Amino acid sequence: MNNTIGMIELKGRKLVLGVTGGVAAYKAAELVRLLGKAGADVHVVLTEGGARFVTAVTFQALSGNPVWTDLWDPRMDNNMAHIDLTRDADAILVAPATADVMAKLVLGLADDLLTTLCLARECPLLVAPAMNRQMWENPATRRNVAQLAADGVALLGPGAGEQACGEVGLGRMLEPEELCEAVIAFFQPKPLAGRRVVMTAGPTFEAIDPVRGITNSSSGKMAYGLARACVQAGAEVTLVSGPVALPVPAGVEKVPVRSALEMRDAVFAALPGADVFIGVAAVADYRPVTSAEHKIKKSGAELSLTLTPNPDILAEVASLPQAPFCVGFAAESRDLDTYAEGKRKAKKLPLIVGNLVQDGLGGDDNQVVLFDEQGRHPLPKAPKPEVARAIVAHLAALLPVS
Repeated sequence: MNNTIGMIELKGRKLVLGVTGGVAAYKAAELVRLLGKAGADVHVVLTEGGARFVTAVTFQALSGNPVWTDLWDPRMDNNMAHIDLTRDADAILVAPATADVMAKLVLGLADDLLTTLCLARECPLLVAPAMNRQMWENPATRRNVAQLAADGVALLGPGAGEQACGEVGLGRMLEPEELCEAVIAFFQPKPLAGRRVVMTAGPTFEAIDPVRGITNSSSGKMAYGLARACVQAGAEVTLVSGPVALPVPAGVEKVPVRSALEMRDAVFAALPGADVFIGVAAVADYRPVTSAEHKIKKSGAELSLTLTPNPDILAEVASLPQAPFCVGFAAESRDLDTYAEGKRKAKKLPLIVGNLVQDGLGGDDNQVVLFDEQGRHPLPKAPKPEVARAIVAHLAALLPVS
């Protein structure tokens, strides 16, 4: 599971979750748990069909709130649950959204509590389709999907894969982790909408022999958090990543590499059409001139390695005639301002993110200083995903208007 979901990123948000009659209703239980873990106040509306798959008791236990099923439920003081449930809600999410409920939403039908809530709402509506492949591909469903999008409804998915009927294809509901990520992203500003971002991440591994190499302690967490923040800000992101043990953020295209030379090749292959290049990877400065074909056996003799400089990927990209907006990272052990600002000027970068290695390398939190033409901008120490969003906001403000 994406470990960033543990952050309280939906704190203060009230969500109404509609659960309809599809097999994927079992996933909605985990979705309630994840949304709650992210800080959301979740109120479940369970249709008659949904209750055939998962009971109201389950959702009440997971959400900590009463579950609503009946249009005529008298628990509201004015007996108007179909109005009052969404008046202070930030969004309605229907997951799973069956072909039937999507058709009702298109037609504006209001024959149960959930559809009435959706018709009477003043908040955004998000739907996570879940159905058989043929149902998803049916012309009637395609028309309904197009109309929902035209009406301003946000569609989350569907995904592709094996379905309950045994077939494989588009139509299955996104996994709970993906839906939680999508909800978090929905509430984020979109200053990078329409932008393409290419990034590097993690360490590189420069082979000495088949089992040994030169590398460093970079975890990749800052870069992966930044990639996630860029996607949430509306960007299309390609992440060229060295070897790390991290899940790929939803919506990010990952290109795995190992050495600095492989990373350089992958970056230049991904670069055409990019608006922004962010060099976060801790690329090894040197690599062995030769790598042994077989494991070097231990002996009592001294072993010498001849090292040669690796290419400076960021400097190469920044020096291109039509270079994208380039962002560098400077991890220093001392004199941060001197070295980071010196690196920014030497490579002619509009923005560099500097930090002391003792303040964040390999950890979950980070403390950085942003350096640009206007000076230095320190950010408070915070979890890396939070720092990443602050970096993205600053970056977006510096971009030329497209």
